[in-house]
Amino acid sequence: MLKNINRIGIIIREQIIRFFWPEICPFCGKASVVGICSACRKKLEHLKIDDPRCMKCGKPVRYFRQEYCYDCEHTHHYYDRGVALWIHKEPVSQSIYRFKFHNQRGFAKYYAEEVEVRLKKDIQRWNPDFIIPIPLYSGKMRKRGFNQAEVFAKELENFLGIPVYGEILTRTKHTKPQKTLGSKERKNNLQGAFVVSDAKMAALLSGKTVLLIDDIYTTGSTIDAAAQILKRAGAEKVYYLTISIGQGY
Repeated sequence: MLKNINRIGIIIREQIIRFFWPEICPFCGKASVVGICSACRKKLEHLKIDDPRCMKCGKPVRYFRQEYCYDCEHTHHYYDRGVALWIHKEPVSQSIYRFKFHNQRGFAKYYAEEVEVRLKKDIQRWNPDFIIPIPLYSGKMRKRGFNQAEVFAKELENFLGIPVYGEILTRTKHTKPQKTLGSKERKNNLQGAFVVSDAKMAALLSGKTVLLIDDIYTTGSTIDAAAQILKRAGAEKVYYLTISIGQGY
């Protein structure tokens, strides 16, 4: 009960702020005409992912001689490589929560700006033919009203000039929230969750390089499930980009 009251209070506060100050910092929610405020900018500096990082998933690792994080050393991934903007800690985690569940779609523009500044060279090296956002199941889409990965992907299209093909991949079943499951359960949960929409969409994939977009990377099960289907349908390379990622080791 108290949790619901607090959540309602946060929503009302954010609506009032948007009315009087349309521009807010996407990380603390305070009025800011420059977008990301200076205080949050300092915090984000400590969450940026620099080398050394895993050569597969892009998580930070301890040593430069360490090529892969523990997860990637012990897991087969169907995607080729990936990157993320920040480690999934505060204030990033709270920003993504508001983006997804408080209808803060405008945050996607700030995320995309950061991608252009910091990760554009990585993406250009991969040379993707198009972007595919991880789809939501239809029931969840109706409830939420939008797909956060698609909103982020469309902003990336504006900043990177790479077209978005959101209709290629479809989510065919409702799955349990991944955060509530263990590693093996996550993979089982996503078994058969994605399909390529039809033969026409499959033809578009043949020999192509794809950039998958999602909000958060934890174990990579969601990205892997989608990448596996895309490669079966003919995609040659599948890379990914997310806003945040878990800590590597």
